[in-house]
Amino acid sequence: MEGNTAWLLTSAALVLLMTPGLAFFYGGMVRAKSVLNMLMMCFGAMGLVGVLWVVFGYSAAYGSDIAGLVGDPLEFLGLSGLMTPDGDPTAGTVDVAFQAMFAIITTALIAGAVADRMRFGSWMLFAGLWATLGYFPVAHWVWGDGGWIDELGALDFAGGTAVHINAGAAALGLVLVLGTRVGWPREPMKPHNLPFVMLGAGLLWFGWFGFNAGSAYAADGVAGIAFVNTVTATCAAMLGWLLLERLRDGKATSLGAASGVVAGLVAITPACAFVDTWGALAIGAVAGVLCAVAVGLKYRLGYDDSLDVVGVHLVGGLVGTVMLGFVATASVVGEDGDNGLFYGGGAGLLGVQVLSAVAVMAYSGVLAVLLGLLVKAVTGGRVGAEEEVSGIDEAEHAESAYDFAGGHGGRAASVGGVAAPGAGVAASAAASPARKFEESTS
Repeated sequence: MEGNTAWLLTSAALVLLMTPGLAFFYGGMVRAKSVLNMLMMCFGAMGLVGVLWVVFGYSAAYGSDIAGLVGDPLEFLGLSGLMTPDGDPTAGTVDVAFQAMFAIITTALIAGAVADRMRFGSWMLFAGLWATLGYFPVAHWVWGDGGWIDELGALDFAGGTAVHINAGAAALGLVLVLGTRVGWPREPMKPHNLPFVMLGAGLLWFGWFGFNAGSAYAADGVAGIAFVNTVTATCAAMLGWLLLERLRDGKATSLGAASGVVAGLVAITPACAFVDTWGALAIGAVAGVLCAVAVGLKYRLGYDDSLDVVGVHLVGGLVGTVMLGFVATASVVGEDGDNGLFYGGGAGLLGVQVLSAVAVMAYSGVLAVLLGLLVKAVTGGRVGAEEEVSGIDEAEHAESAYDFAGGHGGRAASVGGVAAPGAGVAASAAASPARKFEESTS
């Protein structure tokens, strides 16, 4: 028992590291004037969801079942009855810690879709409401005793539905409410720091071993299978993404490599303990290609998903969840396991996987639209057009990530309260696209 407890605590720490890793991954992908806001949205989710989780979130996810939809939020209110060293720690405080990290990063994932334009206060309000009404109940559906998706027999080892489809659908709903960034898609909005992106992808990959292998809840062979499949699928996905880039665009890019890594990690998450090597390779390769194709659809469909949360997490989650209906094999989990169509099973598992994926996607997407409209009505939702053009970091946090002007504390240089020479011209030039945007939408 001590070894399993040590592994689960280590895994919890690894999963927590994923959220700062996500912050760097997203932060490098935005423009220089938005990087601090992106980091703050991720860190803000850590603080807010962490508090909600220990107050009532764990109870809502894993408390006594209420109609298959949610756990009793009052059963473990404030972790009552759980803060004790007695009994099985993997069913008490250690489980609380491990699952808290899932709730945190799932909420933080949504932030990338609304980069550059959402007010920090609006984001925090949305994040708290969505975690409460979106993540906590869906986690119960999938993993809680009596949850309706779990009762159907759907397979989701570490979060294809509860984490990635859930967050990806919410991202799409919120984007539709907030609208597009000023100048999108006419103006190029390139990543400002690709080394940050690569660093973030590396931290995510490292932490993901706690995410997937830790979900075995034991330092055993199942954890080993999940670990190996996580490596295998991620490598295949990166190669698939890069190959498509090379064939389509003539170049393989660092952004493509990092994005392919994340796509593979997402897709193997629900399947990592239910497939063999060939299944992992297939899931990774398909996810790498389909996610690379999906990120371009936003331009055709007209939704501004800033950092491709929909294309990577929603699509990658769908790939991994649905493909289990084809490539799941009982050979890796024993006689109680399920076989997909390619391994002699019937269509029943495929149907259950599709149903669970569609249900979570529909629920989370609609919920995000409703919560987004509420937040927009209460707080305005997004910064003004001129603030967006001049930089959301300064507008929302009174800081900038890079002190190009030689000022103090990352803020623009001034002398005696007078802006540095040229600042007015730059501000005027920066504001003109915003005025054009406001005029075109008035």
